Amino acid sequence: MSDATHFKDRLHHRVPPWVPVGEAFHIRIRCHSSQLPREPLTSPSLGRALLDSARFYHRQHCWHCYVFLLMPDHVHMLAMFSGAEGMSRVVHDWKRWHTRKHAVTWQDGYFDHRIRNSSEFELKAHYVRQNPVVKGFCTRAVDWPWFCEPAHEDG
Repeated sequence: MSDATHFKDRLHHRVPPWVPVGEAFHIRIRCHSSQLPREPLTSPSLGRALLDSARFYHRQHCWHCYVFLLMPDHVHMLAMFSGAEGMSRVVHDWKRWHTRKHAVTWQDGYFDHRIRNSSEFELKAHYVRQNPVVKGFCTRAVDWPWFCEPAHEDG
């Protein structure tokens, strides 16, 4: 397959111009299969670094993050992105930094879904928070240590 064909078939994460700036998105970023079992995202030092960077990106206004949750092989977040930087650039830069700093190997791209209303936002937030429970890593969402809510931590 030629490079042109390969890139033509890849998903592009450009937000359409008709979507207002400041819309919330559910983002899922997966590790490449070669990452595990070498070091899961929930290992103590890597997990702390990933959560700290989510908070840092929030404080720096790269994204407005409501929920950021780590699973061993992927990340979930509910966030808004500014029109200036855009979702694609911010997520790409965040992944690249962790690849360089912590040798995390990510799959190409990521999954994104625009949240269309407050009901859907609540459903997605519940889905994200319950993910470790559903996967059997804990019995209650509040017991999962690998999440943060930077928008609520602003104080």
